[in-house]
Amino acid sequence: MAILDIKPAGACRYDMVALGEIMLRLDPGEGRVRTAREFRVWEGGGEYNVARGLRRCFGLRTAVCTAFADNDVGRLLEDFILQGGVDTSWIKWVPYDGVGRAVRNGLNFTERGFGVRGAVGIPDRGHTAAAQLKPGDFDWEELFGRQGVRWLHTGGIFAALSDTTPPLVIEAVRAARRHGTIVSYDLNYRPSLWKSIGGKARAQEVNREIARHVDVMIGNEEDFTACLGFEVEGVDEHLGNLEVAAFQRMIEQAVAAYPNFRVTATTLRAVKSATRNDWGAICWAGGRFHEAPNRPDLEILDRVGGGDSFASGLIYGLMQYGDAQKAVEYGAAHGALAMTTPGDTSMASLKEVEGLVKGASARVQR
Repeated sequence: MAILDIKPAGACRYDMVALGEIMLRLDPGEGRVRTAREFRVWEGGGEYNVARGLRRCFGLRTAVCTAFADNDVGRLLEDFILQGGVDTSWIKWVPYDGVGRAVRNGLNFTERGFGVRGAVGIPDRGHTAAAQLKPGDFDWEELFGRQGVRWLHTGGIFAALSDTTPPLVIEAVRAARRHGTIVSYDLNYRPSLWKSIGGKARAQEVNREIARHVDVMIGNEEDFTACLGFEVEGVDEHLGNLEVAAFQRMIEQAVAAYPNFRVTATTLRAVKSATRNDWGAICWAGGRFHEAPNRPDLEILDRVGGGDSFASGLIYGLMQYGDAQKAVEYGAAHGALAMTTPGDTSMASLKEVEGLVKGASARVQR
């Protein structure tokens, strides 16, 4: 029996659609936000990054459901999305009041970190157009029913933005499953987002309800404990057999609690410094665990978006091959490559991902 019953490509307009917020990332490069005199500009968002990776690296047809204030910053974000090849048809444009009192576009000031100085993100995203999205804002029957979507991806960052985004996520995942669309969800727990709206208790209330409608659940150890309440001893800061075993116990608990989970996956990351991590991944599917090879001392230029690129590689492997072992290896390889370039989104090619899966070296190519 197939791991997932994915609709054929010919029956759908989109291979994958993402629901989430996209922000403008302001990057001071090797410097600090507090002393910057110039910033490099990128786009990024936990859910969108997955859609862009699937489009640019893996060649799938993707779209994003989001909202922007209709001003030049919003149009700059649209231009980035168009460059990434992601369909913009489902973006909602909200009239701008000229100041941003009622609606605005989100900004994210992000330092990459280096050595002993960790990466830092300073989001500026209050009252954004995406945070004000609510049930009824998208015609899911048109999208999933008439146009057709093979896969929907969303996540805990978007669900944490406001009081209206959780019911919108629930509305979307219910509609997707009603029409036979596979649903993936990245828990992506961010304490800063939940702090003022109920903290960990509210995060668990929201995510436990969403989890009931998810086919492919993605998250690290903090995500599963903070968002779903699973506590497992033995998860520590270094990679080793004990940690892998602890992840396995945690995932076994999750699958027992949510039998609708067909695939559950996580990255295995040990942070030695901001620029050197041990990196691997594991997933549960078909009643057994599948593990990607661990890459010790992986050198990192920009760690932001590595988990999202893992998710897009995992999804590609599941869609293209229906093979959990290939999927987790593609995910780990794509995430590793994404962290060698700046910005939230992947600059890797399918050829590079496949080469790394097969053990290719970093020798110069001429």
